[in-house]
Amino acid sequence: MITGGFALPIRHVNLIIIDIPLHVFQKGHVISRDGERTFVMIKPDGVQRGSVGDILQRFERKGFKLVAMKFVYPPADIWDEHYSDHVGKPFFPSLKTFMTSGPVCVTIWQGAHAVDTCRNMVGDTDPWDASPGSIRGDFCVNIGRNVCMASENPEKAAKQMDLWFTKEDLINYELCTKNVLYGEEYE
Repeated sequence: MITGGFALPIRHVNLIIIDIPLHVFQKGHVISRDGERTFVMIKPDGVQRGSVGDILQRFERKGFKLVAMKFVYPPADIWDEHYSDHVGKPFFPSLKTFMTSGPVCVTIWQGAHAVDTCRNMVGDTDPWDASPGSIRGDFCVNIGRNVCMASENPEKAAKQMDLWFTKEDLINYELCTKNVLYGEEYE
């Protein structure tokens, strides 16, 4: 939605400056102009291997802002909704058994292009196809134990955030590095 703007001539080219509202609401979660929000989960194998800190640190080093986190032992029925697109597939019963085998760490990260970037940082579902440097490429050897997951697209991110968190669980704050990461145009 464009709420106003003006043209500024620069070397015979018009640059249009658009005034975009600071916040847009998507399924109960606030998406700000300095980025979008996405869901990332560290699975039971990542927790058991003591990799939670190493994985979280990668998102922080990238420049994403952690806005929600829970360490939970979720009930079995939540997996039917979380993995609704896999229910009925031959591998789903073993996936559900694995996901109920221990606690998970669920998080919401915010930043520019968070959905696609976090998904790329996690890497391909099959660790054999995951690039070195991705989380799955560095931490995994088996598709059935691939340490973590990140939302595939904004719609799934919104659904997963709403499933695991309430609006009250989200912490809104400004990173002191915001200007360094995004520049003055986001002030």
